Amino acid sequence: MPTYEYVCLKCGHEFEKFQSMKEDKLKECPKCKGKVKRLIGAGAGTIFKGSGFYHTDYKNLSNTADKKTVEKVTAAKKSSESKSDSKSTTDNK
Repeated sequence: MPTYEYVCLKCGHEFEKFQSMKEDKLKECPKCKGKVKRLIGAGAGTIFKGSGFYHTDYKNLSNTADKKTVEKVTAAKKSSESKSDSKSTTDNK
């Protein structure tokens, strides 16, 4: 069951409510009985804990096309870093 966030449109009170997805949205503030609005949240991120996730949940780079793509990106990044380093040393002279 998710936790929903609400804000009161009358008094500005913000609160959370742990409720089923099948339940209707809350309609009134517990403090002032004013009208409330349910906020849209990003939710909780997935956290992988324990052993085995690296080997089982990430893409395998055994495909040579994938390896070539990674090598190209890495080479381009190194090239741009070396250009910016040489430019900054030239600017300092």
